[in-house]
Amino acid sequence: MPRKLRKYETLPVYQKSQELFDLVDVISEALKEDDMKESLSVQMCSNAALIQAKIAGAEGGGLYSLRMQNAVLIKLAVQDMFNAVSFASMVKINEEDYVQLMRDKVEEFRIEFVAWIRGFDKTYDIPDNWAIRFDTSTPEQEKMEELMFDEDRFFEDFDEDDFTDDETGDDDLDDK
Repeated sequence: MPRKLRKYETLPVYQKSQELFDLVDVISEALKEDDMKESLSVQMCSNAALIQAKIAGAEGGGLYSLRMQNAVLIKLAVQDMFNAVSFASMVKINEEDYVQLMRDKVEEFRIEFVAWIRGFDKTYDIPDNWAIRFDTSTPEQEKMEELMFDEDRFFEDFDEDDFTDDETGDDDLDDK
């Protein structure tokens, strides 16, 4: 009896990620025996699995910033996976040139990915203290910016003499 699909596994973006995973599996098997085969194969397969895990993670968490964090990691994993396929083609360890096929599958995935993230609820979020998500026009962002490190303001209270030995003129930091 087949197992019941989890909710996220029915999403078009997840189904496209499965197509990417299957393609990576074929490409990985088709790599010629080479010193780099193992490394490239692991890189491609781990990125394909990461994409699926991050989709599941984004669907499991409701906060917009956490979902977008997973989305960014997915984008990076797709790019890294594509770069590995391109590299394998450049160094000629592919039996066939899979670059265009991968490019087509990545584009199909990208279209579903964009539709998926556009469906995230932006109103269900909290500040994450990194000031990435919020617009600069919001009161939350203004508070965040006040807390952010300002190098000029930090060093304006220091006098050059605080860093030198008064008698020798040497840096105090050299003695420590």
